[in-house]
Amino acid sequence: MTSIILFAPLIGALIGGFGWRVIGETGAQVVTTGLLFLAMLLSWITFLGFDGTTQHIHILDFIRSGTLDTSWSIRLDRLTAIMLIVVTTVSALVHLYSWGYMAHDENWREGESYKPRFFAYLSFFTFAMLMLVTADNLVQMFFGWEGVGVASYLLIGFYYRKASANAAAIKAFVVNRVGDFGFALGIFGLFYLVDSINMDDVFAAAPTLAETNLTFLWTEWNAANLLAFLLFVGAMGKSAQLFLHTWLPDAMEGPTPVSALIHAATMVTAGVFLVCRMSPLFEYAPEAKSFVMYIGAATAFFAATVGLVQNDIKRVIAYSTCSQLGYMFVAAGAGVYGAAMFHLFTHAFFKAMLFLGAGSVIHAMHHEQDMRNYGNLRKKIPYTFWAMMIGTLAITGVGIPLTYIGFAGFLSKDAIIESAYASGNGFAFWALVIAALFTSFYSWRLMFMTFYGTERGDHHAHEHAHESPMTMVAPLGVLALGAVFAGMLWYKPFFGDHDRMVSFFAMPQHAEAGAEEGHATEATDDHAATTEATADHAATTAEEGTAQGAATDEAAGEHVAMAGEAPQGAIYMSEASNTVLDDAHHSPAWVKSSPFVAMLIGLLTAYVFYIRDPSIPGRLAAQQPILYRFLLNKWYFDEIYDVIFVRPAKFIGGFLWKKGDGNVIDGTINGVAMGFVPMLTRIVNKAQSGYIFTYAFAMVIGIAALLTWMSLMGGAH
Repeated sequence: MTSIILFAPLIGALIGGFGWRVIGETGAQVVTTGLLFLAMLLSWITFLGFDGTTQHIHILDFIRSGTLDTSWSIRLDRLTAIMLIVVTTVSALVHLYSWGYMAHDENWREGESYKPRFFAYLSFFTFAMLMLVTADNLVQMFFGWEGVGVASYLLIGFYYRKASANAAAIKAFVVNRVGDFGFALGIFGLFYLVDSINMDDVFAAAPTLAETNLTFLWTEWNAANLLAFLLFVGAMGKSAQLFLHTWLPDAMEGPTPVSALIHAATMVTAGVFLVCRMSPLFEYAPEAKSFVMYIGAATAFFAATVGLVQNDIKRVIAYSTCSQLGYMFVAAGAGVYGAAMFHLFTHAFFKAMLFLGAGSVIHAMHHEQDMRNYGNLRKKIPYTFWAMMIGTLAITGVGIPLTYIGFAGFLSKDAIIESAYASGNGFAFWALVIAALFTSFYSWRLMFMTFYGTERGDHHAHEHAHESPMTMVAPLGVLALGAVFAGMLWYKPFFGDHDRMVSFFAMPQHAEAGAEEGHATEATDDHAATTEATADHAATTAEEGTAQGAATDEAAGEHVAMAGEAPQGAIYMSEASNTVLDDAHHSPAWVKSSPFVAMLIGLLTAYVFYIRDPSIPGRLAAQQPILYRFLLNKWYFDEIYDVIFVRPAKFIGGFLWKKGDGNVIDGTINGVAMGFVPMLTRIVNKAQSGYIFTYAFAMVIGIAALLTWMSLMGGAH
């Protein structure tokens, strides 16, 4: 069944992309969409019927060289099952949605066949993403990782006649290559130290890596921390975290269904999945985990501030995506991987719905994307309005505080904020709370500017605005169900109940025991550990020679035994992470209520700014022009990168082109061809005079030279 899920999108991409001339455009759409719905159905059957036991399903042999074995196998565990339903559900609904959205695209001339190519690209992307999440070794994961990069390049640049689309595709490709270079170095380092890239072997070696040093950039590093950091660099690029985030907003140049599929629910979550998948390594890399947490918190805050002032409806949602990914990384950095996957799971529903809802608005307004030209659309497109309302309620975290009743984002976002507080990282906690306030403000700002107030912009566009076809509205309804119920249904298995979580992810039972004991057990264990450490120290001091050597050998034997067995379960949580999870469950009431209070403040502020007195935003921007421009220009990251990287690269390229290629290489070739060779030709021409005495003289000179040489050489012997 899992093999069918994996290969169904690939078969659809091949048939739709290469066989559409035989089966027709509609046939290509039917085949690709039908196979995705088949994969979605099988994925839900797999997820709901899965018992949590890790399975390894061999597909075929791949690269074998020495100890390197990259056999293509499917690793089926709870993490894989979660990602299967996320990827296939969103992709299937996006395929269906695209029937309506791409029906009449103004970017193509009459008679051009663009639909088969678009649907083939969507299916190819889905296959690459499924290859990534089912990987049983890091090389296979890297192939899927690069596959989604290629697919995103093709989809972002789908409107290849637009210069901005081509530039955005290239930008996404280049920025992701920076992150992928770090990911590749991490894979190389793991193979160098572990002699394997199989997941189980890497996980089993994690304790050893934690006690190993590795030389990198002329410096000694702890191997576990360095390799975890390098893997996270890859995650930063793919999941658009701070410093490698600049490609995500520009990726909105692709068709809106692409934004929903790639940049909201699937590809950008690959980095979060990677960190959760490699949890056995990250649990032995505390410094790398702290780095993940700080980057995630900074990203959540940064993207939320930029989203406050954006006017393009898709860019607002794009920065929202960037911010929500930061939340997920904070949970992973805190060691509460279940909360990270929980938010990834719920976020897929409401963010895909928001993007598809935005596409429906754009479709209704004749491809106008500036919210300043919207207003009072709720009566024109009621189904889209209610879908986006549900998505907004979910992303802002509307629910009943201190209960398990609320929209999906209410439960999953709160779980992350509680985990950040329990981790003791004050920066992460307050950054996420403030980001929650900003998220509420810009989300309700989008709703108020789009669906409320007075009509703005082109009157003709407003007059002819109409609801989208059923192929576009139906996916919104399905996603709305997930945005409402996904959090309440799966809160306990992902985060809320430690016993259910242990069973759900098939984690080792010792983790369950550690959590059940609570704080009292922790204190007792700490006291016992202290006593034991004191006794060990006294014994070590008393023992001499052979006894000390025997103790050392015994310790080494235990270490090797630990390194020889991979941790069980889809995720691994150390005792420290279990403590964070338990502390998160016992967070104070004010911590658990803080996201809800932040949501209310953001909602009321947006209401005052855009309903009660719409002149406030303009006056505020005029009073704070520096801050407004700073946020509107996205903290000037693009401008800074242009000065630091782009212009020097262009200068070096121009210098090598003009001076190196033009002057040296071309100059040498041209000089030889046009200078030296004609000079030799002129000299030879002078020798070819046509007079007999000239040739006789040359012969005499030649004979004299030959006799002289023979005389000298003969005399030498």
